[in-house]
Amino acid sequence: MHSSQLLDHFQHPRNAGAMDSPDVSVQAENPACGDLMKLMLRVIDGKIAEAKYQVRGCVAAIACGSALTEALTGKSVSEAKKIKRESLVETLGGLPNESVHASHLAIDCLKLALKQLTS
Repeated sequence: MHSSQLLDHFQHPRNAGAMDSPDVSVQAENPACGDLMKLMLRVIDGKIAEAKYQVRGCVAAIACGSALTEALTGKSVSEAKKIKRESLVETLGGLPNESVHASHLAIDCLKLALKQLTS
C-alpha cells in the first residue's frame, strides 16, 4: 500500500521533464528492475537553482524523483550532500519493502550529480 504523500508525488510529479543546458546531468539505473532515472541540476551562486528529473520506472521511482528535486531546490551543494535516503523515504510517508529500491536509485543519482559538481 502506498502512502498519500507518495501517491501525491506520483499523481502530481514536481519538476518532471527535461532541462535545457543543465550544469549537471546524470543517469542511474537499477539493473534488477530496469528503473532508470536522469537528474539534471542548474547551479547559480553555489545553490541549486533548479532540479529536474526524468524517470522510466515504477510509481515509487517517479515519486522519489519528485521528492528529491523538491528537497534539492534552493539548497547549497554542501546542504544537498546531507540529504539521506531515509529522509527521502520519510518525506514520502514510507515505502513498501518492494519499492525501497526506488529511493536508492534517487540517491544514486544525487551522489553522481554531487560528484560531478565537486570535481
